[in-house]
Amino acid sequence: MNLAEVLLQALKDHGVSEIFGIPGDFALPFFKVAEESGILPLYTFSHEPTVGYAADGAARCHGKPSVAAVTYGAGGFNMVNPIAAAYAEKSPVIVISGGPGEGDKNTGLLVHHQAKSLNSQLEVYKEVTCDQVILNDVQTAPAEIARVLENCVRQSRPVYIEIPRDMVFHSCEPVTKNITPSLSLNEKALDACVDEIMQQIEGSHSPVLVVGVEIRRFGIEEQTAELAKRLGIPVVTTLMGRGLLSDKDVNMLGTYLGVAGDPDLTQLVENSDAPILLGVTLTDGNFGVSEKKFDFRKVILASDGQVSMGYHLYPEIPLEQLVKQLHQRAHAIEPEVRLIPTPSKYPTGLIADQTPVTPTDIATAINDLFSNQGPMPIAADMGDCFFTTLDIEYTDLVAPGFYATMGFGVPAGFGMQAATGRRPIVLVGDGAFQMTGWELLNAPRYGWNPIVVVLNNSSWELLRTFQPESKFNDLPVLNYANIANDLGGDGHQVTTRQELKAALDMAVENTDKFQLIEVIIGQGVLSNTLHQFVDGITRMRKQAEINGACS
Repeated sequence: MNLAEVLLQALKDHGVSEIFGIPGDFALPFFKVAEESGILPLYTFSHEPTVGYAADGAARCHGKPSVAAVTYGAGGFNMVNPIAAAYAEKSPVIVISGGPGEGDKNTGLLVHHQAKSLNSQLEVYKEVTCDQVILNDVQTAPAEIARVLENCVRQSRPVYIEIPRDMVFHSCEPVTKNITPSLSLNEKALDACVDEIMQQIEGSHSPVLVVGVEIRRFGIEEQTAELAKRLGIPVVTTLMGRGLLSDKDVNMLGTYLGVAGDPDLTQLVENSDAPILLGVTLTDGNFGVSEKKFDFRKVILASDGQVSMGYHLYPEIPLEQLVKQLHQRAHAIEPEVRLIPTPSKYPTGLIADQTPVTPTDIATAINDLFSNQGPMPIAADMGDCFFTTLDIEYTDLVAPGFYATMGFGVPAGFGMQAATGRRPIVLVGDGAFQMTGWELLNAPRYGWNPIVVVLNNSSWELLRTFQPESKFNDLPVLNYANIANDLGGDGHQVTTRQELKAALDMAVENTDKFQLIEVIIGQGVLSNTLHQFVDGITRMRKQAEINGACS
């Protein structure tokens, strides 16, 4: 096999199911082999950020790596932001870039697409990937490919592979897959850690399990669900982990949002005498909105390969091994009968009248749809479309809840459908749609048929909530329904609840092509959750100012 075939087969052996990409001159040889070999499906788009977001969305859905392939320089630099988002949110995306060959380097001239140096792209990607390699030696390539792919799987973070264009067709030995344990395991330390956790749980009155993205990244959602049921304790997700355990039979209460969320759920989490944080990232989005400061002397935090509780730190404790041991130990105790709070209620029963549509009406209409025909997966962009998902019945969700990049929704919907075969609903604001929504023109050739709901208020409304006086938050007025028709789908523009229900019913019935529902929303009209979020943040800032003035 040649080097590109070896790489493609190694990708497949490490769980990759698809490649998203945009070719370019330095990447043409690799794309030729990818297309003609048929080892993995290849989907091409029009703009590199879409490539990265689609690979991220796919990786999140099937819990295995996905590939984003680009050319050197102009392609690679254009995709840095999506890969930074994947790194921040622990999504295993494999970046494959074409690169200059020896002939390009030996001319004495600067190479087109070159920035500061020939390795500038590699140096930039070192900041947003956990391992990197340039495959410039076929003798060492198999071992280097194995190392990089294993680190991608082990750490659940992006990696970078550059393949010079003159190396693609060189003969190469195959890669030997050898996934090693995620961390070196100290059995005694693990036993001591589990002992301490169980003692804290058994001695507590109000434990709560808070789950984050690592339980999906490392494939332990099922085990986590079983652990929660065995312990008989309530479960909530972080904002970043919304959508976790959506198909598991657990006592899921909702998503912890601090001052922006359900007051009863907030009190449950913040007053717990044993909050157990599994796979949770300590971000400002997850915990910066807390009504009161967490007492981390009571918190059990298992994340990033270690466990901390009180003044004790247990390094090198793999999350999957910890959950396995806790589950085994939990079988030895009688689960305590606890008073479990009622799960969050989501709005239902849309009144189909002539009232102008609000974001909460969109959530209500989708909840009614789920009630009638079952849940659908959702890909959401940032802005009020993301906060709207928090009023939607719990279902599979991909969204950049921490990194909060715009432009994620439509491409992530592609990745979701490519990875799962399920038809997604995409929620996107008009500002984010202007970034990557045009990629819908590529949906027909791959048979993708998402239902895209565009919240059109001709504004960056989330930004306006914090700085309403700024006119730069205004956006051009566009007719997205007409644009959808031009891009190969069906467009529907709605202004009232009655029109929204009719358009959603029609979109669900039409599976031949993508459906776009443009919902006209007045400026200043927010979802319930975003309104609470803004009010909560404003109160916190005012209180901080008062405290600062008094100190």
